Amino acid sequence: MRRSILAAVALILAITVVPVAAPTSARADIYTYTDENGVIHFTNTPPRRRRGVRVAIRAREPRPDDAPRASMGPRDTSPERYRRYDAFIREAAALYRLPEAFIRAVIRVESDYNVGVVSRVGAQGLMQLMPGTAAGMGVRDAFDPRQNILGGARYLRILANDFSGDLILTIAAYNAGPGAVQRHRGVPPYDETQRYVQRVLGWYWQYLQAESASR
Repeated sequence: MRRSILAAVALILAITVVPVAAPTSARADIYTYTDENGVIHFTNTPPRRRRGVRVAIRAREPRPDDAPRASMGPRDTSPERYRRYDAFIREAAALYRLPEAFIRAVIRVESDYNVGVVSRVGAQGLMQLMPGTAAGMGVRDAFDPRQNILGGARYLRILANDFSGDLILTIAAYNAGPGAVQRHRGVPPYDETQRYVQRVLGWYWQYLQAESASR
């Protein structure tokens, strides 16, 4: 069965994803094109009979990187952690007009829902905020779950606005920084960033599926 992820980015700068089917492999290239209504689409199945299709992300060899990006600090291995911060995620999603599933996906990839972890470069907490970013987002305590989630969601909204609601560029900028995305006029050619984008998209899809199944 052919499977793909389709992301439609609305002109009102709200990130919208329309799932078609689950991805078959983390190695799949991701393609982008703009339809006749000016909506940008992303898919890992090459569209047929479409003009202007280009590769947004070139697939890389898979690596055993299912672990969260954060690497130091206390670990919570209880399954309950995946629902423990639901109220804060809902609050952030409503406040910054982001899909709950998108925020969940970023947290999953960044920290695997571990509050106290710190990365090798000093990023902190659930959404792995660098100290400068945290301060700029009004976060006083990056290890406070509510503050961290609200700060990370606020930063995602700023990036989404800066990149006209482009889902993939928003994800890439959260990982590599907006300057890198601007310099490369797209997803930077960094293995880590390209794997990061694909992982976030994959979890986003799974959380969207779970939301749909629970309705």
